[in-house]
Amino acid sequence: MLSKDLLKEVLSEALKTGGDFAEVFVEDTINNNISMVNGKVENLVSGRDFGIGIRIFKGLKSVYAYTNDSSLRGLLDTAYKAACAIGNLKKDVDVNLMERLNANIHPIMYVPSSIVSSKKIELMKKGYISAKNYSNEIVQVTINYLDKDQKVLIANSEGLFTEDRRIRTRINISSVASDGKENQMGSESPGRLMGFEMFNTVDPEYYGREASERAVKMLHARNCPAGRMTVAIENGFGGVIFHEACGHSLEATSVAKGNSVFAGKLGEQIASTKVTAIDDGTMPNLWGSINIDDEGTPGRKNILIENGILKGYMIDKLNARRMNMDITGSSRRQSYKFAPTSRMTNTYIANGNDDNEAIIASIKDGLYAKKMGGGSVNPVTGEFNFAVAEGYLVKNGKIYEPVRGASLIGKGSEVLMNIDMVGKNLDHGQGMCGSSSGSVPTNVGQPLLRVSEITVGGR
Repeated sequence: MLSKDLLKEVLSEALKTGGDFAEVFVEDTINNNISMVNGKVENLVSGRDFGIGIRIFKGLKSVYAYTNDSSLRGLLDTAYKAACAIGNLKKDVDVNLMERLNANIHPIMYVPSSIVSSKKIELMKKGYISAKNYSNEIVQVTINYLDKDQKVLIANSEGLFTEDRRIRTRINISSVASDGKENQMGSESPGRLMGFEMFNTVDPEYYGREASERAVKMLHARNCPAGRMTVAIENGFGGVIFHEACGHSLEATSVAKGNSVFAGKLGEQIASTKVTAIDDGTMPNLWGSINIDDEGTPGRKNILIENGILKGYMIDKLNARRMNMDITGSSRRQSYKFAPTSRMTNTYIANGNDDNEAIIASIKDGLYAKKMGGGSVNPVTGEFNFAVAEGYLVKNGKIYEPVRGASLIGKGSEVLMNIDMVGKNLDHGQGMCGSSSGSVPTNVGQPLLRVSEITVGGR
């Protein structure tokens, strides 16, 4: 992408005013997107993004600049302008680079950009037909397909010179059910760090039926009652609550500045002894997985909480300086236009020892949240509000009837302590996570678990 000799010159230029660390991030990405509404292709867009980001540290001060100009003159100019924001000390710095090859733990079989659009559209139509034919009440089906092929090169003044290639594929199916008076929507969005071979195991027809079934069920559901309840949250995307309400508060982005309820609590009990929480970027071919992070550090499995005890944070280079702690392979960014910072990869609550049937049977009067939706959270306090996309009342240990309009309201630190049963059916869901370094693909996950008491919003 860029030669080693050119990068040496750019890094030296970046350090000439007194910086103590410099980094160059080069990105070349191909994106393909297809959207389909009611069986007809609405948009088919392909694009390519190329650019270079230059970052400089001096102590705890950081400066970031980026450019699309890959010429030596353009890069030296960008590096010098960034360096001038660091200081005015003039010095000559010699940088040596040693190439490092990374293990590819996420093998790709078929590069999606080499697959003709007609094959992608054929799969989308299968999903559409399955979703539309589920019920006469399905009035609209929207399908979005995307694939991304990102090549990156990372070099820094510590001598690192390394490259990586990340290929991701995803399909989103949304169904709208209507009785002529009101509408309800169901959606499914499977994705993997895979090529087109993802569709050997991800069946659009299955996910189309799932989306439509949810829409129809919620169309005929009554409104959820409100109040304090015992709630069972199903596996997979149910993990979004931990991700948002707790995961962000364990990122060094928040912890290093003291803007987290978990700052300074390493070794303390912050959750029920039933809870072990992990962020693991090494899980093969999962949506949030990585070979290396966006600072070039190999991905790893980070134990965040073990049996309720806070064991670690997710830490990038700059915040490692602020916290005087080691980096954890957790630095990510949306693209070269963003400086990286600590972010999640595949974050989940590990399997427990409770039988799933026993969790439902233990609830006398509560809610079963089968599918979670979106929500909002204050990362400083951990206070959250999440919609329940598909919910059911539970009466005397039995799933009783579907309800809609439910939301879960609480505080992350309190919910962690109130998890009193954890099942054995760990699964993951896919999402896009936004933060100061942009939007990045992440997995959320958990087995079925029980929260002894939480506020349920409804009517």
